[in-house]
Formats: sequence, C-alpha cells, structure tokens
Amino acid sequence: MVLTKNEKRLRIKSRIRKVVSGTEARPRLAVYRSNKEIYAQVVDDVTGKTLAAASSRDKDVASAKGTKTEIAALVGKAIAEKSIKAGINTISFDRGGYQYHGRVKSLAEGAREGGLKF
Repeated sequence: MVLTKNEKRLRIKSRIRKVVSGTEARPRLAVYRSNKEIYAQVVDDVTGKTLAAASSRDKDVASAKGTKTEIAALVGKAIAEKSIKAGINTISFDRGGYQYHGRVKSLAEGAREGGLKF
C-alpha cells in the first residue's frame, strides 16, 4: 500500500493529537500550512472553541512583502498578539503533522517573540 504525502502527514497528525490537546489553562496552537498560505489558531479542545486565529490572508499580514517564511513569522507574532489580548500566555504547540522546519518553525519563533510561552 502506497501512501500519498498528505496521507502520511495525516497519520503523523493523529499520532501528535493523541498526546497534544488544549485545555482552558493551556490551549493548543494549531498550524495549517498550504502551498501558498499559513494559518494558526488557538483552540480549547475541552469546549471545542477557537479562542484566537491568524493567517497570512489577514489584511495586516497580506500587505507585507517577503518570503513565505518571513510572512509565517509575522503570522506567529499576530497570533501571539491576539492570544495575549484574549488573556492566553501559555500554549501547547501542534505542528499539524508538518516537520518543525521552515515556515512552521518560523511561525513558532514569531509566536515566542510575540510573548507566548510553550
């Protein structure tokens, strides 16, 4: 049985989600990376609610010029800003089955610079 790249990622994602879950005290920062854009949201898995969200399609980020990696760092800073405004300082990082490298790493570092702890 040959798995596609996305099927492999979904298997890895399910393994990660067995361990990483968000609570009210420590919500989960979930990352989704498409070929063109990157999305991040802070989720409380107990209630099933999204507490904050940011993406490369947001007006303040979309107007910025730079590589996809640089834009991912801006998204990380934006999600940190929105999370802190919502009263969230500590999160669990969910890389969504992607390697912690490139845009995903850049987003995480941007969120750390913005003041989130994980």
